Amino acid sequence: MNAARRFLLYLLLGLALLALAALAYTRIMGRLAPGVPPAVEQGMPQADLVRVYKSARRMELWQENKLLGSYRIALGGAPEAGHKQKSGDQRTPEGRYVIDWRNPRSRAYLSLHISYPNAQDRQAAAAAGYPPGGDIMIHGLPNGWGAFGPIHHWMDWTDGCIGVSNDEMREIWSRVPNGTAIEIKA
Repeated sequence: MNAARRFLLYLLLGLALLALAALAYTRIMGRLAPGVPPAVEQGMPQADLVRVYKSARRMELWQENKLLGSYRIALGGAPEAGHKQKSGDQRTPEGRYVIDWRNPRSRAYLSLHISYPNAQDRQAAAAAGYPPGGDIMIHGLPNGWGAFGPIHHWMDWTDGCIGVSNDEMREIWSRVPNGTAIEIKA
């Protein structure tokens, strides 16, 4: 084996080991470093609507037509492909949903669940013969990867969820109560 091939083999082996180490780190941190939810400050304005603009990679919190906050977001691997159709399609749903529960101990730093799939989504998926998917969340970075917050929006890295930095997620967690409407637009 010549030197160039040996170098390429070692490089590929090193990259594979690095990828395995990153995967292992992510899994371990997902169990050991769950998010600690912030206390909701008295008098902090609460959102009554969350708006997501997929093409602009922007999420906004609103209270009675007053903008409370705006955030740069990351989406799934196929954000421009339209409405979520089925499990594993890497799409973020479009339409009107509700924040229906929250998870302070998720694999990603804090998470707010979006009520996808609704009855219409389930019916469309059943008619097409596949599961609609679920577990669509607004969340921070995977636990242990918070240092990447300032650059998290450089690429779409979720499986169809809406990703924000951990600092932003603390603010969103405090301002978005369960039952808040969320509108997701192309």
